[in-house]
Amino acid sequence: MKENFLEALQEILSHKMRSFLTMLGVIIGIASIISIVSTIKGTNDRIMQDLVGKGNNNVTIALYRGNTPVDFEEGSISGVSLVSSGQMERIRELDHVEDATFFNHRESVYNVSAGGVLLDSGAIYGIDDHFLNTCGYAVYRGRRFVEADRINHNKVALLDSAASDVLFPGRDPLGKTIEISGEPFIVVGLIQKESEYQPAIENLTDYETYMEQSYGMVLIPSADWGITYLFDEPQNAYVRADTTENMSAVGKAAQKILQESVSSSDLSYVAEDLVEEAKEQQQLTASTNRLLIWVAGISLLVGGIGVMNIMLVSVTERTREIGLRRSLGARKRRILLQFLTESAVLTSLGGIFGVLMGLIMAQVISKLSGVEVGISLPAIAIAVVFSMVIGIVFGLLPSIKAANLNPIDALRRE
Repeated sequence: MKENFLEALQEILSHKMRSFLTMLGVIIGIASIISIVSTIKGTNDRIMQDLVGKGNNNVTIALYRGNTPVDFEEGSISGVSLVSSGQMERIRELDHVEDATFFNHRESVYNVSAGGVLLDSGAIYGIDDHFLNTCGYAVYRGRRFVEADRINHNKVALLDSAASDVLFPGRDPLGKTIEISGEPFIVVGLIQKESEYQPAIENLTDYETYMEQSYGMVLIPSADWGITYLFDEPQNAYVRADTTENMSAVGKAAQKILQESVSSSDLSYVAEDLVEEAKEQQQLTASTNRLLIWVAGISLLVGGIGVMNIMLVSVTERTREIGLRRSLGARKRRILLQFLTESAVLTSLGGIFGVLMGLIMAQVISKLSGVEVGISLPAIAIAVVFSMVIGIVFGLLPSIKAANLNPIDALRRE
């Protein structure tokens, strides 16, 4: 086998230009497939990261009425009890759960102000001790809530930078007072994301999906929620999975536990399955991607035909050599393997060069269009193996022809 390989390389190097032109079809086909696959993988990874990851693999579990999230602005909700401490612990102890938080919230902040300045947009949360860790926030100035705040119902608050800039422009908010529904709360700390994540926003849909990240955020202890909104409310949950792949399973398991608090037939806790949503977005472009790969595959077919044509020419050129080898005792199998090896080596080299060109093309496409690129090692390996298979398949006919030459007729050939 080693001898066949070395002979194949020698034959290829002795006809450099012809060998290169023969490989060109394979190179273009493999390069096209690699660049397309890299672009597809990069785009899919970006969709998964933007929609699912947001940095922390959190699953949102919210109370729904039918297909619509419950609007707590409408008043107290009957048919659902508060989440018990036992349920909370069971959820935190689920397999693949790193942490979980249970909270109240409002998406409208018309009732939040400081010195007559209203917070124009944002959200207010009544949080437990696990909220910051679960959602990936850290207190970078001041302090976080402590147990005494909850026991004594201290009216304290945390702000993010967006809320702070609106309510206290150019001023230090620590120790200052904000009002929530007319109740004074002391700002004791400022929060920010531990690892800042920036989604790719390229159109209006992306903006509407991710714009909440720029909203102002006001946090108060969950024990104080009844002070501002005057009645107890069921809580929603964020559950953080250990990996993106486990988000769906974790969400369903936690949803089942929370559903124990619901006695009304028209209410239910629903886990937001972002993994499935991301897959649906990826499938929107799947048909176009498959079409592109098929088009690239046609160029590989053309390249294979070119290889077969050149190998037939090579057999014709080397007829006397084949006749001489056959007359000296070379078996048909030996001649067959020699030409099959030459064809496979030729297309394998084309595959390797095609992979390199494909990776370069993918980077160029990324720079010109801003599309993410992801390198798929399995796709690269398959491309090289496939190019070798093309050489074997399309080199089979010339190899059989060479092996079946009659030694006497071959020696007589001019």
